[in-house]
Amino acid sequence: LFLRFSLKSQPLLSLPEFQSVSTGTLVVKEPLNFWAGARVKPKDTNNSEPVYEPATGRVLCDMIPCGEEEVDEAIKSAHSAYLKWSKLSGMERARIMLEAARIIRVNACNVAGLKKIAKNGNIYTSYLRMVFLYSGQHIQLPGGSFAYTRREPLGVCVGIGAWNYPFQIAAWKSAPAMACGNAMVFKPSPMTPVTAVMLAEIYKEAGVPDGLFNVVQGGAETGGLLCHHPMVAKVSFTGSVPTGKKVMEMAAKGVKQVTLELGGKSPLIIFKDCELENAIKGALMANFLTQGEVCCNGTRVFVQREIMPQFLEEVVKRTKAIPVGDPMCEETRMSALISKPHMEKVLGFIKQAREQGAKVLCGGEQFLPNDPKLKDGYFVSPCVLDNCRDDMTCVKEEIFGPVMSVLSFDTEEEVLQRANNTTFGLASGVFTRDIARAHRVAANLQAGTCYINNYNVGPVEVPFGGYKMSGFGRENGQVTIEYYSQLKTVVVEMGDVESIF
Repeated sequence: LFLRFSLKSQPLLSLPEFQSVSTGTLVVKEPLNFWAGARVKPKDTNNSEPVYEPATGRVLCDMIPCGEEEVDEAIKSAHSAYLKWSKLSGMERARIMLEAARIIRVNACNVAGLKKIAKNGNIYTSYLRMVFLYSGQHIQLPGGSFAYTRREPLGVCVGIGAWNYPFQIAAWKSAPAMACGNAMVFKPSPMTPVTAVMLAEIYKEAGVPDGLFNVVQGGAETGGLLCHHPMVAKVSFTGSVPTGKKVMEMAAKGVKQVTLELGGKSPLIIFKDCELENAIKGALMANFLTQGEVCCNGTRVFVQREIMPQFLEEVVKRTKAIPVGDPMCEETRMSALISKPHMEKVLGFIKQAREQGAKVLCGGEQFLPNDPKLKDGYFVSPCVLDNCRDDMTCVKEEIFGPVMSVLSFDTEEEVLQRANNTTFGLASGVFTRDIARAHRVAANLQAGTCYINNYNVGPVEVPFGGYKMSGFGRENGQVTIEYYSQLKTVVVEMGDVESIF
């Protein structure tokens, strides 16, 4: 086993190839599994899959999936660390995790390509404030007896991440889990295997016990091994509805706790009395942030009929002006989609929308940036669709790309019925100056989050999660403590036992 651990002890972020990274330059050759406090060489390289850099189409690294023996090693390593970590006080855990937050901020400021992860340091600060709320309740009983409750960690938790926010999702899952005294084995998406290893090495540098946060690479088979493992107490999954159902089914066989953050087809309702400038900005943020690859995006934009012409004119003008290109350039506002198959899937949705009667007002085509090194990237020009109907595929199904479907409406009652006519329920939004209407609409929208006069604002202090087939459980906010702990009741008798025997 010792021989399989990487001979290079330097963290990824300190290696020369990770300094001053620019698009098209990085090649990762290091092992990308991590447990027991070190990167681990894979046992079997026969099933390796290439991982592509979306902006260039070139190979970034190889993803080598973990098999049963490797998954078992990672989970046992996590369990050993959990036994030590769970015995520490909240203050002791807080000291180490605040150091992790500091290291994240330092690296985010100094390493090109990681600047956008700086805000993830705030996740730790937020949860560590909540550690002091990680407490029970005292209940007075007759005769001087009493009971109390205590929150206790679950044990080894599994996190399964998506590819759209790979570092953030790893932090969102691991920070509350570890703050509550758990260990975590994290499986990133096969398309984004690198940044979770960086996070694991940051935790090690901060001083967590070896094995507390481990990373195993792989796809569906590795995920199944994690979900079925008898030493796993909980699974937290972010991804698609079909995969989420499979995760839930596998976890149910071991009666494991599950949190699911799944897809969405969220409505954004814009009333005629809105501040139109803010509504336009909100609609753009709700559709084109991260190339539209955001689960809570408001991709069904309902606009009250009276203001539809002004709205469309300004949205199309601004959409056409969105700078698309190199993700490392400060002026870029939209870059490449995650993969060539996903790009083709998004273009297929747009083609189908045309065939079903939608009108493409702008974009919706494969885009070729001026920079020659981006010629093989997976770029799609941001698209606005008009003349949409509720029964169209582009309105009903999650596209996960830069496609805004615009629909008109007349009354509040009508738009609420249409907005809720979906199997999803992750997010929603409303723009209006009428404060009574805003709260009334928010109360009637069937979604886990409702934004009023804004969209895609995600402070870590507030809970995030879905209704209906968008999942259950919550990430972020104080309530997350409940999903990474279990409640024990202790009853204390201060007198004699009364018995019927």
